[in-house]
Amino acid sequence: MHRRHRARQVINYVNLSTPLGVVIALVGGATVRRGEYGLLYAHGYRLRFPVAGAFTVGNVVLTAYPEGHLTGALLRHESRHATQYAFCVGLPMLPLYGLAVVLSWALSGHPAAWNVFERLADLDDGGYPRHPSRWRRGTLE
Repeated sequence: MHRRHRARQVINYVNLSTPLGVVIALVGGATVRRGEYGLLYAHGYRLRFPVAGAFTVGNVVLTAYPEGHLTGALLRHESRHATQYAFCVGLPMLPLYGLAVVLSWALSGHPAAWNVFERLADLDDGGYPRHPSRWRRGTLE
């Protein structure tokens, strides 16, 4: 494992975001196992919130899909979110992300298109569309 992944792993454990991710995975009925980049994969997540193909809390990447879903671009995207938890000092990432969703929705009508966290994690890798802002379209729908 690269030093940066090990450092992120330690930071996200100490800032309590990874332990929270494990609790969410277990409450959601997911099976947790070690994965690449120092991440934990939680497959089979059964709760209906949040609505996403995958989401990350600390170093835990959760998905409703079976094993094999977390690969390639999507895995790199989710790994970047794990790094964001380390830089946002853990749990404050949750309300900050919620605020980013609200702002993105207001700007574009889509929760991820103008979400700073999704943009920094690469919208394309996450499978998100690139919506223009409502102001660029000339309408405030």
